[in-house]
Amino acid sequence: MNKTELKRLLIYLAFSFGLAYAWFFVTNMKFVKWQDLSNPMQSFIALGMLAPLLSHILTRLVTKEGFKLSGKDSMMLGISFKNGKWIFFLIAILLPWIYLELSNALTILFFRELYDPEYYVSLEIDKRLLNIFPLAAIVSGVFGSFAAFGEEAGWRGYMMPKLLKLFGADEDTSLSKGKKLRATILACITGGIIWGLWHAPLTCIGHNFGTDYPGFPFVGIARMCLFCTLMGIMLTFVTVKSGSVWPAAIMHAVNNAGPSILNGYINPERAGTWITKYFSGIWQMAVMLILAIICLTLLLSDKSKIRVKECIEN
Repeated sequence: MNKTELKRLLIYLAFSFGLAYAWFFVTNMKFVKWQDLSNPMQSFIALGMLAPLLSHILTRLVTKEGFKLSGKDSMMLGISFKNGKWIFFLIAILLPWIYLELSNALTILFFRELYDPEYYVSLEIDKRLLNIFPLAAIVSGVFGSFAAFGEEAGWRGYMMPKLLKLFGADEDTSLSKGKKLRATILACITGGIIWGLWHAPLTCIGHNFGTDYPGFPFVGIARMCLFCTLMGIMLTFVTVKSGSVWPAAIMHAVNNAGPSILNGYINPERAGTWITKYFSGIWQMAVMLILAIICLTLLLSDKSKIRVKECIEN
């Protein structure tokens, strides 16, 4: 194991967790539930999304790694549309809409009691606007990606290249497909757990899944780690393929905007049991798992011109 890279990663994680957790505790000392916070206060707390970016910069200052925008050991901030790389920006834009819409369709299929053809009315959404909501969410996500960039510049721009190195996923191509796959999976799982735990303070005040579910907040934290692992695989895929963190920032922002038409027809108040109400999201995980497997396959495909190693060297 490369001790230098491990030391750098640990320094980055110390900064990232330290800054984010400190910001959370300072801005919400009384642990007020997310739904009870005003919108301005929610936005103020959300500034903690900048912690990974700041941690990336601070770590490079401390370790003297330099601040190259692109190339080997860079910050991966460059943008290139050459050699078909533009397609990964398009994939980053569309992936969240695909898994959100498909998972909502499966939720309606298996939890029919949640289907409410007039639910969008209670949300005060005009049906015409509901039908173009995915497009609006995608556009707002693309333009608002600078906020998600605060996270992705750290997680995909610094943490994942380090983890890929530490697990050997960027080693010489003589490694068998199985070993390279295992190394990449271990790196992505480790990164997903780290990212999920980083969200723990927000999960504990109900930001992600509310607060009144069995096993709160530990079940929610575990679920967040799983979500971050699956989404992290897709984010790593578009980052490696494009050689830039910007597609990941766009995908992250579009995901947060929640592009979905069917979401306007799912009424959580119709849930008859806590399983229906809080864990119908299992279908989202199932869809994301399939997409994550596809992304891993494409990431390590021999036919691909851009392999995992290029996450570090491109």
